[in-house]
Order: sequence, then structure tokens, then C-alpha cells
Amino acid sequence: MLANVRYWSSVAPEVHRQLARWRCRAERIEDRALRALALEKLTEESFNAELAATLATLVARPRRRGVIEAIVTLEVLFDFLDGLTESVTSAAGADGECLSRAFTDAVTLAAEPRGGYYAFHPQGDDGGYLEELVAAVRVALARLPATARLEDLLVIAARRSSEAQLQIHAAGAVGRAELERWARQQAIESPRQWRELLAGAASSVLCVHALIAAAADPDSTREQATQIARTYRWISALPTILDSLVDRELDTRSGRVGYVELYDSSDELAAQLSEVAATAIDRARKAPNTAHHVMTLVGIVAYYSSAPTATGPFARNATAPIRLQLRGLIGPTLALMHIWRQAKRVAQRRGQAPTASRGRSV
Repeated sequence: MLANVRYWSSVAPEVHRQLARWRCRAERIEDRALRALALEKLTEESFNAELAATLATLVARPRRRGVIEAIVTLEVLFDFLDGLTESVTSAAGADGECLSRAFTDAVTLAAEPRGGYYAFHPQGDDGGYLEELVAAVRVALARLPATARLEDLLVIAARRSSEAQLQIHAAGAVGRAELERWARQQAIESPRQWRELLAGAASSVLCVHALIAAAADPDSTREQATQIARTYRWISALPTILDSLVDRELDTRSGRVGYVELYDSSDELAAQLSEVAATAIDRARKAPNTAHHVMTLVGIVAYYSSAPTATGPFARNATAPIRLQLRGLIGPTLALMHIWRQAKRVAQRRGQAPTASRGRSV
């Protein structure tokens, strides 16, 4: 309840201002294809920024606006890069690596941005849009009191997120074996859970957002931030897997291989989802603001569980154990999500509501 009061009174209005700012900037991109991509991402995936900004409800009011600016701008940057590197040829080659440098440059304040992000891209002139996104994130982060102390953790999470995105986008060219090899390297501490840690890496931008919120607290320690990063490595697995789960029927019809196809059955998927949630909650208990991190986890599960496509047998069987595990919290959250979705459908009929889907596929 406290998070909702803070969000709707002070966070949501600033999120909308930031999105409008970047929409106006994107409209000035001269290259037609890049302008269309930037505006498409801002329109269809604005919910990603709205969701990420809920982490700003943890921040003291005087610093909340700066955190919102950093989180929203970084999410806009991430979504734009996701679109630029979505093709297999881009992700598998030098183009993807060069473009993804923009994401790590945005959180690496100890060094100047490297620039030249479009060196291998077919369209190379966005009028400075990408570089302005990078610069805006850096300025916002520089104002937060604990950024310097947590910078290396921010860079690690950002690099992991970029690399996972490229690996997933390139899987169609390099094959699943290469994707699994990379994922197992990231899962040295828990090799059996390479699929879940790959899913967490794919959505590690959420981990970066959580660390940005921590950087706003002058008393944040590296130990606390490390616990937050470890917690969100597991929380971040949920949106990747659940997004693929609710899109499974659509992916099948369109011939895409969804993320959940890495699992042999819905029973195996259900067991792993339940284990991810248990691990995330256990990690959250060791991090500051435990209740908020658990709320984030419950919100993610409720969001996807309330999707119309989550009512099929495969999806219901896969999410049943995790919903049972969270039964003390998920009931009211599910009710709110159903009400929100109904309101969204009304708004969509009026042409007012954006969509939100990362469409993870392998």
C-alpha cells in the first residue's frame, strides 16, 4: 500500500514526463527506420519503464526524481538497443558487440563513453539519440551519493544483461549448444540451474535498476548492494520465463522456439519456477528492504499469471506451485492485476494504452 501511494503520487507523473521527453527527442531522428524503431519501443514497451520505476518508491523523496530519470532513461536505452540487435546477423557479429557498449558505457562513470556505436550498423545516423541517452543516464547516476561505491556492481550487471541479450538473439545462427555453453559459464556456482540463470541474465536490466535505487542511499554498503544483486539475479529469471510461458501458443503458431522449450515438460518447468522463487525470497531476506523485493517478485508472478493466455493447461500447471508458494500475498495482487488488465483493455479500445512484452525467444 505504501509503495502504491508513493508510486501514483510522485513516481508515475515523473515517469510519464521522462517518457514524453524521449518521445519528443526520438521524433527528431532523421533516419526513417531508426526513428520508427525508437518511437515503436517508446510506445509499445513504455510499461517496462513504468514497472522498473516502482523501485524508486524505495528512495527518499529528495532523490526520487533523479533515480526515476536514471531508471527510465536506462530502460529506454535498453529497449532501443534490444531492437537494434534483434536480427541474428546483428547480434552474432561485431555490430551487436559495438552497439551493446552503449549500455555498459551508460553506467561506467570512471571512464569516458567510447562512442562509435553504429560503426557496423546499416543505419548509422540517429542524430545523436543513442549518445544522448547514454549521457543522460551518466549525469543522473553521477548525482546519486553511492554510485561510485557501487559502480563495479552496476557494470557487471549491465554487461551480463547485454551479453545475454546478444546470445539469445544470435541463437538462431549459432545454435542452442552455443547458448547453453555460454549460460553454463555464467552458472558456475549452480550449473544445474543454467537455464534459470540465463533467464535472469536476459532480464538483468532489472538488477541494474535495483542497484540504481540502492545508489540513492548514502548509507548503502557494497555488502548490501551485493545482496541486492544476488537477489535480483533470481528475481530477474521470472519475467523471462513467464513471458515465454504466456506467449507459448503464439510462439508455436509463428514458428518461434520460446524460452520455455528449454524445459522437457510443464512439470519440470513448474519445479524450477518454484525453486527460483524460493531462492529469490531466501536471498531477499539477507538484503535491505526485504519486503519490497518480495513485493516485486509477487508482482511479476501476478502480472503474468493474470494474462489471458495464462489460463491454458500448460501455463496453469507450470505456475500452480509458485502461486501456491506465494498464496499469502498473491491473492490480492492477482485481483488488482485483473482489474488493471480490464482497465487496460478499455483504454486500448480507445487507443490509449501501450503494450508490454519483451518476447524472449531462443
